[in-house]
Amino acid sequence: MKKISILSLHLNFGGIERAIVSLANYLCNYYDVEIACTYKINEESSFELNKKVKVKYLTNVVPNKKEFKSALKSFNIIKIIKEGFKSIKILNLRKKTMIDYISNTDSDVIISTRLLFNKLLSKYKNNQLTIGWEHNHYHGNMKYARKIVNSVKNLDYFVLVSNNLKEFYYLELEKTNCKCIYIPNTLDFISDKVSKLKEKKLISVGRLSKEKGYMDLLEMSKEIFKNHSDWSLDIVGDGVERENLEKYIKENDLSKNITLHGFRDKDYINNLLLNSSIYLMTSYTESFGIVLIEAMNFGLPMIAFSQAEGAREIIRNNKNGYLVDDRNKDEYIERVNELIDNYDLRVKLGQEAKIDSNEYDPNIVFEKWIDILK
Repeated sequence: MKKISILSLHLNFGGIERAIVSLANYLCNYYDVEIACTYKINEESSFELNKKVKVKYLTNVVPNKKEFKSALKSFNIIKIIKEGFKSIKILNLRKKTMIDYISNTDSDVIISTRLLFNKLLSKYKNNQLTIGWEHNHYHGNMKYARKIVNSVKNLDYFVLVSNNLKEFYYLELEKTNCKCIYIPNTLDFISDKVSKLKEKKLISVGRLSKEKGYMDLLEMSKEIFKNHSDWSLDIVGDGVERENLEKYIKENDLSKNITLHGFRDKDYINNLLLNSSIYLMTSYTESFGIVLIEAMNFGLPMIAFSQAEGAREIIRNNKNGYLVDDRNKDEYIERVNELIDNYDLRVKLGQEAKIDSNEYDPNIVFEKWIDILK
């Protein structure tokens, strides 16, 4: 049986980590699968991992980014120096242990999931089949794009989660031996249940960080609830912005309408989606938008800003949801109100969303991985 290694920074919550776990869970039915993790953030993966998948942690340290930022904020020179040296030591250990793993593994295939690992895999690989797997959009940053190109040009395959990225990198890599392949992220399953879209509930799922635009969502929700006080918003996820969001909710008396659920497991989220009526995304950037296809799986119409590249590939404007240009908050609010006030429109868009979700059937998507690995 072929052995496949997937290189991962950690298995804490996050879109990339979720995609890694989903792929590993599928491939372990056909191959011997091992995830090589730099950091052990939690005792177990934040996502349910098949027991047949092996996890090898390469270090016993965790990043000290939070501590270093705290030292900078307090301008504590001694702490800054101490945490700075610690950070350098951790980064050097991260690099060394990954080099050792790549150089000594007996795997037949190695899949890299980030820029640093691409570079190390290109340099220290043996005779394995090597695959780069890119989840991030370059967002017009050509310096970053060139780094990505240089990091994968000596690999065998480069897997992109969006057609837009595939077309871009195909042109950049056409004079190399690295083949660009489009394989989207996938649903965990195709639901046989869809929302009735009658509950007066809005929902958004994601990491609570600035690039996800949740403060914008709260500000718009404040306006929406002025005319629709009987509706509510569920936000699922955790992150550095949570404290700021909680403060805004309290100061604006929105606790009766908005609930921050924190990080929750898949069953919990699926139950919320099934009992919601509109999915809202406010990301500034989004490479793929896996939360959108999860909403589609339960037949929810979606609204997002077109600035999020991944949303543009999933949402067909006026067909299965709405794309709002130029981060126009007034138009976004108008679109939400339109769907709140028009049940038949919700149903129409939701039906199209459910049909479109079939494109992300795991049995179809993962077969594309199998084709590469053969």
